[in-house]
Amino acid sequence: MSGPLILVVEDESPIRRFVREALVSEGCRVLEAGSRDAGLLAAGEHRPELVVLDLGLPDGDGVEFVESFRAWSRAPVLVLSARSTEQDKIGVLDVGADDYLTKPFSVGELLARVRALLRRATTGGESGAARLEFGDLIVDFSRRQVLRQGAPVRLTPIEYRLLTVMVASAGKVLTHRQLLREVWGPAYSESSHYLRIYVGHLRHKLEDDPTRPRHFLTETGVGYRFQL
Repeated sequence: MSGPLILVVEDESPIRRFVREALVSEGCRVLEAGSRDAGLLAAGEHRPELVVLDLGLPDGDGVEFVESFRAWSRAPVLVLSARSTEQDKIGVLDVGADDYLTKPFSVGELLARVRALLRRATTGGESGAARLEFGDLIVDFSRRQVLRQGAPVRLTPIEYRLLTVMVASAGKVLTHRQLLREVWGPAYSESSHYLRIYVGHLRHKLEDDPTRPRHFLTETGVGYRFQL
């Protein structure tokens, strides 16, 4: 089998088996670990292309796994957890996780999230591409130009910066704090009203229906996700 290698770090064997079977059905190769330390050892030895991680592990918190893993790997991390508070999600995303799925979850949603993260990792993010097309839009990074149905769309410098930051992490949840730091700078990391206003601007300029966005998606209480 030559599919992507995925490490599942989960201490509950029924859930681990459920996730493994779903991933194998998708053509993935799967490694398993039942604790934080075993997961870090497996990750260091086998260098997985993606990690599926439970937060509540018997020998430590999954956040600690992400912090250690991020010291040497950029492979995407998908968190699976029964913890559903906004603060839990924000905390693990801020230290470097890429996405968060709350238990219980469906096979379909799990595999969709895995495909999106693997796709992003394989392409290296869209920031390396000279041109991106989605819907009836073209973003030409080399010319700093956005076209809609062939006609230029005028974006302010802040709107364009926000667009490029979100596009570079397509499929990944970005917290309010991450986006504010990247676009406005560290001094604005708590000014979420700026973000809400400017995401609204992008939706009005780039979405077919700004009230039902397809590309600039809200992750309630956490942040935003750009979806192709």
